[in-house]
Amino acid sequence: MKTYLSERLVQSGEKERLKELLRLQLVECGWHEDMKQFCKAVIRNRGIECVTVEDLIEEIVPRARAAVPEEVKSETLEKIKAFLAREVDDKGATSEKKNDQQLAHDVVGTTD
Repeated sequence: MKTYLSERLVQSGEKERLKELLRLQLVECGWHEDMKQFCKAVIRNRGIECVTVEDLIEEIVPRARAAVPEEVKSETLEKIKAFLAREVDDKGATSEKKNDQQLAHDVVGTTD
């Protein structure tokens, strides 16, 4: 089921929509600019020759995750939950329909 839902998230385009919404929200709330300034400060403090991309990522990721506003996290999580609920309902309805079709086939097949 997890694999199915992950695939549906990608296939439906919902993953890209959620990523774009998240990106816009992070820009609007100033998070993006804050992280950009933090990166510049780290590079300035250590010296550009002394900082690798890996070093920068290691230092920034914990701060970046902690700095995401709760409202943005909550809204994103709610959108993911709503998508998953729709998919589970749709898959359940599809499974029930297939079961009904199989039952109808079995009934018709046994009466012939």
